[in-house]
Amino acid sequence: MLRLASQTDPAWAERAYTELEELLLDHAHCEKKAAGTAIKLLFRYPHHTFLVEPLSKLAREELLHFEQLIALLRARGFAFRPQRPSPYAGRLFQAARRQEPERLLDTLLCCALIEGRSCERFQLLSDAAPDAKLKQLFGGLLECEARHHGSYVELADRLMGDPACVRSRLDELALHEADVIAQAPSLVRLHN
Repeated sequence: MLRLASQTDPAWAERAYTELEELLLDHAHCEKKAAGTAIKLLFRYPHHTFLVEPLSKLAREELLHFEQLIALLRARGFAFRPQRPSPYAGRLFQAARRQEPERLLDTLLCCALIEGRSCERFQLLSDAAPDAKLKQLFGGLLECEARHHGSYVELADRLMGDPACVRSRLDELALHEADVIAQAPSLVRLHN
């Protein structure tokens, strides 16, 4: 269960498909950032050895998705290029507390929410896909994002040792995430 506090209107997918290049480009950048975040956590928290294998595996999988999206962009005649990022993640992480271990907990839970929102949107994209290749792509990404969401929540549980505390904080952050989504600018982005 994703524990998102809001749902995306299915019309979002129809709009996203009108700007497919922007959507694919955005998601390529998202995969690259997700890999970087996992690696950054490995460097920042080397003393939390329970993070090492799950985050290393997650980073590798995110980079494989990045490469997959780069190939898809090329196959569709689009170029990988810089893109104005969505303010979503930056605004979401503003709710993270500054003291440890709450900082790490909130970071893991914000990552879980990002993965959860991706999962929800990939379901919409898969359902509305105009061709079989996109349906397969987004269906496959949906499964991975759901697994990543679960991995981040499990890591938060291991950090705190108190699943009820973790779920309570996840619910608080989910309300913040819903507000961030509601106030997002009108760009075609996975998290807008």
